[in-house]
Amino acid sequence: MSARPPADRLYSYADISVALDRMAVAINARCAQGEWLVLCVMQGGLVMTGELLRRFDFALKLDHLQVSRYAETTQGSTLEWHFKPRTPLQGRQILILDDIFDEGVTLATLIDYCHEAGVQAVLAAVLVAKEHTRKQTDYQPDFVGLRCPDRYIFGFGMDYQGYCRNSSDIFAVN
Repeated sequence: MSARPPADRLYSYADISVALDRMAVAINARCAQGEWLVLCVMQGGLVMTGELLRRFDFALKLDHLQVSRYAETTQGSTLEWHFKPRTPLQGRQILILDDIFDEGVTLATLIDYCHEAGVQAVLAAVLVAKEHTRKQTDYQPDFVGLRCPDRYIFGFGMDYQGYCRNSSDIFAVN
């Protein structure tokens, strides 16, 4: 499977860019004081992080972490840690950048991880939030770029069975 599956385009690159601009304005205002450690959630958050970094105007350092609930499937399961940040988190202000907020398990776990590490503050931004009633947490991200229906989406860093991360648009599988 290397070709894009049958899908509807939900957002064009132009739509995504407008959403990223809007997010960056809000994030810049909130993160104007002090230095922030930006944590990119790999692999899905890579494209979004690269795009947002160019729009940030506050002092920051960059690190990453890698967790997965999907493992190249379309159904979420148990959260697996693949890589933790190398930068010590204690006492820092953290900004987590992730691709999607679906059921909320991944981001809520990462927020808890940061608090357990003794961070001063932690904020989270997601490119897309799914609209449904299956959330498994009360946590909500601080910044959301786009909203989408409850469909499996891919593109702009998000994959479909390991492929299609390189699409500049966001699609929903038919």
